[in-house]
Amino acid sequence: MLENYYRELVCFLNAKLGNRQVAEDVVHDAYVRVLERTSETPIDQPRAFLYRTALNLVIDGHRRNALRQVEPLDVLDHEERFSSYAPHTSHDQAQRLELLERALAELPAPCRHSFLLRKLEGLSHSQIAERLGISRSLVEKHIVNAMKHCRVRMREWDAH
Repeated sequence: MLENYYRELVCFLNAKLGNRQVAEDVVHDAYVRVLERTSETPIDQPRAFLYRTALNLVIDGHRRNALRQVEPLDVLDHEERFSSYAPHTSHDQAQRLELLERALAELPAPCRHSFLLRKLEGLSHSQIAERLGISRSLVEKHIVNAMKHCRVRMREWDAH
């Protein structure tokens, strides 16, 4: 049901942001946020909810960028150099990465490849469509389906 709004939302954000790649990234993040919702309450107006989520992500991004511009670079450098993950956090991340790889392996090849080309290589939907020899709308569907599948599988595995 949410997939129906993908293109519309990308066009809306592209008009606001003036950058299609950024618009697509925000829409992907919005879909992930909506799919990660833990509330059992059904969404009454999915289109409005998705738009609000996307706009909130845009606002958050602007705030983060504004804060980053104010912070001196040496502070950011210092934070990255001395921040370390606890060993168990690193192990948890490795486990989650393994689970994600398992979930991706369950997907049909075109779906998995579309997702990986977008998320790992940063290709646009048009570039992916050209590389895989499929339509742009099919690429969009593959990416959304991959995100849904991975989210569902990760939840299932987390529950056990």
